[in-house]
Amino acid sequence: MKKVFFISDIHLGFGTKQEDLFREKKLIEFLENIKNECSELYIVGDLFDFWFEYRRVVPKGYFKVLSKLSDFIENGIPIHYLVGNHDCLLRDYFEKEIGLKVYWNEIEREILGKKFFIHHGDGLLKNDTGYKILKAILRNKFNQWLFSIVHPDFGVWLGSVSSNKSRSYTSKKDYGKKDSLLEYATKKIEQGFDYVIFGHIHKLVKIQINSGYYINLGDWINNYSYGVFDGNEFNLKQLNINDEGLNGR
Repeated sequence: MKKVFFISDIHLGFGTKQEDLFREKKLIEFLENIKNECSELYIVGDLFDFWFEYRRVVPKGYFKVLSKLSDFIENGIPIHYLVGNHDCLLRDYFEKEIGLKVYWNEIEREILGKKFFIHHGDGLLKNDTGYKILKAILRNKFNQWLFSIVHPDFGVWLGSVSSNKSRSYTSKKDYGKKDSLLEYATKKIEQGFDYVIFGHIHKLVKIQINSGYYINLGDWINNYSYGVFDGNEFNLKQLNINDEGLNGR
């Protein structure tokens, strides 16, 4: 039986040019390695460190990654893209030009016989009122229109700077002693979900709660991690990053 793969928080565009090229290379290798055994791929937000899609312009670069994703689609492998907090504005480029299925809200569905709840995780953390206000501002249609009339060279630069600060804020903020994503996952599992999948906090988490599991997929800045579900078990794995290549560990 083929497997379902999950990745989150790759943040292409983050770091130095060399670091970013390395991350892109490893992502392309990863996609090529899983292609033959992958039945579906879920990208649980923040593939890019900043994405703002103008009507006739998209951010420069990452042709190889987008081509590899398009190759998946052409070979009958669906890709589900859940919008994250660094995805400031998606129009129709991902769907029409590449073939991704884009979701602005959580995904609830049965996968290989198990019930999944999938959410990027942004906006669910307690003590995060500031981010919730910022999210409302960024997703406001009028504000997006105002930003869209800024020249793309300046707009993408400004957005990249803002995304950098947003990520730094998320990684350093003290959300309190309780893991509010764990609390949220517990409620969802009590509602009958077998797996509750998040990203956003850049931490690898797998916790059994009664008969279900709370999963956080980690990131590709520190962990180079991914999830894989074979119908029986959900495993979190990391890539071996070395000069010889890339292997699951």
